Amino acid sequence: MNFNPPPSVDSLIGLRDALRDFAAARDWEQYHLPKNLAMALIVEAAELVEHFQWLTPQQSADLDGATRMAIGEEVADVLLYLIRLADVLEIDPIEAARRKMLKNAVKYPASK
Repeated sequence: MNFNPPPSVDSLIGLRDALRDFAAARDWEQYHLPKNLAMALIVEAAELVEHFQWLTPQQSADLDGATRMAIGEEVADVLLYLIRLADVLEIDPIEAARRKMLKNAVKYPASK
């Protein structure tokens, strides 16, 4: 079965809905428990970090096309697991990020 993301996948809600459909079509909901998704997320984050592990700061800023593409795939994996985890836990990631930014603005005022 081929998977073609619907055109509506141009927002977090569209991506969340596409991920729901993708998981449902494969009967993966049984595995998409919060602990499993959190563990998968951290594994993918580690794979992302692995690309930078032995690079200098300058090398990490000047990536070649193939490395940038590989890193993009890991970024996608992290994003997809994060969105799926938020969906399963019924957390609105945009609202959570907004609240966190407001909290950080108080904790780290620009004037300091």
